[in-house]
Amino acid sequence: MLLKNFKERVIYYLIIFSTLVTVGILLWIFIFIVKNGILHLNLKFLLSNYSGDETGIFPMIINTLIVIASTIMIAVPIGVSTAIYLTEYAENGRIILVVRFAVELLAGIPSIIYGLFGMVLFVTILNFNWSILSGTLTLGIMILPVIIRTTEEALISVPKEYREGSLSLGVSKIRTIIKVILPSAKSGILTGIILAMGRVSGETAAVYLTVGMVPRIAKSFLESGRTLSVHMYLLAKEGISFEEAYATATVLLLITLILNQMVKVVSRNEMNWGELWKIKMF
Repeated sequence: MLLKNFKERVIYYLIIFSTLVTVGILLWIFIFIVKNGILHLNLKFLLSNYSGDETGIFPMIINTLIVIASTIMIAVPIGVSTAIYLTEYAENGRIILVVRFAVELLAGIPSIIYGLFGMVLFVTILNFNWSILSGTLTLGIMILPVIIRTTEEALISVPKEYREGSLSLGVSKIRTIIKVILPSAKSGILTGIILAMGRVSGETAAVYLTVGMVPRIAKSFLESGRTLSVHMYLLAKEGISFEEAYATATVLLLITLILNQMVKVVSRNEMNWGELWKIKMF
């Protein structure tokens, strides 16, 4: 008994230690970037263009938000629909094995490969050129595994009683999924969207090869533009200004945090599960 308690205590303290190390690394990275970038942040830097003597990042901020929003709008419906098929409709067989294998394979492909694929297919073959559209389609494919996996786990975690109770009332399967299962799994789905937004906002290689690096606001989806991650990469790579690179990284961190908080606020608007059984039939 003493040996068992000792093992449990060791495991417990290892878990606590691992948690503290993870949080500490995150805080260290955040403080390091903000400390080096906050001194260069001002309204002129945030709201001016990047041309001539101006070194602002306003066009890059707008382009980044456009890329994030358009990518999420494309990837989320496809990813959530795939997860619904895998959990609610698919039966064990070759088809589901192929789909799962494809998702796992997509998750393991390096981002530079996605960039090369997008450049060959969307930029060259489909003649979209370096544009927001080419980057959005490429990034949409890249984040599909994240959305599919998190959505699938969220749907699996929904109690079977919700499904059985709704179906026993004569509600159709599709309405049960829309009105009962998806709202119950909303928190997990939104977590996947947050992870996807984080990857899109920080992606460099795939964006560099598909969206391009023109430092102006893209006026249409067929125009090229530069995102914050690409701008930060160019500033550091060319040795133009490490201060501006740190400031750009700080802005990118703040945008990611703000978007995450916005999604969390939306997720708090939960459905009243006491009213599940009042769903009307078709």
